[in-house]
Amino acid sequence: MNEVSTTVSTICQALNARIVAGEFNTGGKLPSERALSEQFSTTRITLQEALGQLEAQGVIYRQTRRGWFISPPRLVYNPLQRSHFHAMAQQQGRDAHTEVIDTAILKLCDSLSRRLELPPGAEAYRIRRLRYIDGRAVLYCEHYLNPAYFAGILDADLTQSLTALYAERYGIHYGRVRFDMLPTLLPQEAAAMLKVTYGSPSLFITRVNRDQHDRVIDCDLEYWRYDALHIDVEAVANNEG
Repeated sequence: MNEVSTTVSTICQALNARIVAGEFNTGGKLPSERALSEQFSTTRITLQEALGQLEAQGVIYRQTRRGWFISPPRLVYNPLQRSHFHAMAQQQGRDAHTEVIDTAILKLCDSLSRRLELPPGAEAYRIRRLRYIDGRAVLYCEHYLNPAYFAGILDADLTQSLTALYAERYGIHYGRVRFDMLPTLLPQEAAAMLKVTYGSPSLFITRVNRDQHDRVIDCDLEYWRYDALHIDVEAVANNEG
């Protein structure tokens, strides 16, 4: 191991120990890179490499033009449970809120048409939302809805749970769901909304929802901050074979 690697490792261990010891409040801001460089008697380049390693471990995170912050606990997410975002956060003692970015009626691309089981070029409602945990934006989401089932929904209060809105206004309840989860890099729009660097790592979840009649009703494209989510799934064992 060369001298730089040793220095980076030492800084990582020392800074992590200070965080664990409670020197900084959870969610609090770290000193500036200049101040930290002076504290560790190292160059900004070496310090940035150490900070990058702690970021990759989910210990800290960076906000564009604001600096480095200590990561709050991850939100535990079980895809097999149909609890909506706000309820899931509340059950874990976290504060959640949702911001609507915009809404639109647009023609679907081929891949979304297939997911919604609609003909190529069909129109759908799109709702773009930003979701927060304890005041930090953690999820950028695009919802694509089959308009045949949700007349007038774009005029509703879309900061609330869509799950509850579907049930109360349209009598529609979720049935089967298909999840695709893929580690990926944040696209430019999602990165800007989440206030992180373009190309930062994320967890990309595509969710296709069916209702109680087994009709495909919507498709969600979710970009999660990779340091905000803990996937925890418990399933019944299959004793066959």
